[in-house]
Amino acid sequence: MVWGNRIEVHIFNQPTDMRKSHDGLASLCEHVMGRNPLSGQVFVFVNKRRNRIKALYWDGTGICLLYKRLEQGKFTNVWHAEAPTTLSAMELQLMLSGARLEGKLPLAPEKMSVKGG
Repeated sequence: MVWGNRIEVHIFNQPTDMRKSHDGLASLCEHVMGRNPLSGQVFVFVNKRRNRIKALYWDGTGICLLYKRLEQGKFTNVWHAEAPTTLSAMELQLMLSGARLEGKLPLAPEKMSVKGG
């Protein structure tokens, strides 16, 4: 992937019109998700049929957009009540490769917070 393993990934919890490009998706990040699209985090959007996915991220110099269309099958359902709203970079890689994100156990350990002393 083009981002590191420590990136924070946020999933938009509604079907997304894949005609939206950089600016439209950045607007969803800011106005609907309440997040800054220039934060360096990755924002994931899936269409209604779940056969297309877009990932929006800031690389430090501009907004980048990854777009994948499955020729057959569907991406995992990210809109049900138990679906995660954040993923690790590895979980995103698994999702993009077609793996299902099921169960209540996260694939990555919880983030550690370092307290200053």
